[in-house]
Amino acid sequence: MKQLVLVERISIIGHLVSMVFGLVGILVIIPNAELISGLSEFGQKAMELSMAGGGVTYMILGALGVFLFAYRTLGLGRALGFLIPSLSISLISELLGTSTGFPFGHYSYLSGLGYKISGLVPFTIPLSWFYVGCVSYILARAGLEVDKKPSFFRHVAAIFLGALLLTSWDFVLDPAMSQTALPFWYWQQPGAFFGMPYQNFAGWMGTGSLFMTVAALLWSKNPIKLDHYQVNLPLLVYLGNFGFATIMSLAAGFSIPVLLGLALGVAPAVWLWSKGSSVSATVNMEAATKEVTVANVKVAFK
Repeated sequence: MKQLVLVERISIIGHLVSMVFGLVGILVIIPNAELISGLSEFGQKAMELSMAGGGVTYMILGALGVFLFAYRTLGLGRALGFLIPSLSISLISELLGTSTGFPFGHYSYLSGLGYKISGLVPFTIPLSWFYVGCVSYILARAGLEVDKKPSFFRHVAAIFLGALLLTSWDFVLDPAMSQTALPFWYWQQPGAFFGMPYQNFAGWMGTGSLFMTVAALLWSKNPIKLDHYQVNLPLLVYLGNFGFATIMSLAAGFSIPVLLGLALGVAPAVWLWSKGSSVSATVNMEAATKEVTVANVKVAFK
């Protein structure tokens, strides 16, 4: 288990560091290509590798880190119960979107995000749906105490809030990533929201809600239990990815998407984290108290 924790932490740190390198490359190096000539041979090689595979690397590391976290804290069954639906449903949505325009609108992926499945969708895109979707749903589920006080309303609310956190990240990411100096996709029919069609957000909410609903059904017979400190990693991953998107959008001059994302994504995420942390700490304290009580009873009987 210690080895898994080590790999998980290395993956998450690598994920965050890779995003920083990506920001430097996209926002500093590419617009100022003359800077590359001033680097050493090693520096030029490192920058070349970063530009060629930086996007692929940070998504793979993010997916690996979050999967190991889910496996370690929730168990293999629950980890796969989220991984498989999120990968398959998001891939189907992306393939439909890039070929028919439903459910996101008409768009196409450019190079930079790895091998394209069916020549349409980079294999890393479903990975990003998985790891951001997973941390979003865990935050929502923990904050709403779904597993401590299960009810139909709490389950539905957790799915809605999880999908909202996921979509709010896209509020901020999509305008910049499609209109940066090195775009990763482009809209064939630009929309009214900073180049994006409003349909895109409905597609994100629908796709996220669908695979989170499947995961909720698969998890229904086995409630999850997280220690209060274990809710920290989902928040870290969410805020790290939101921060990457925020810097990209602000650099492109898009402040309104960032404000919307802060209001509909970051604020709820932090609130859910605070609720989930306090609830988990209370549950752990109650469990510890019961164990001490049982131990005292056994000693008394002896």
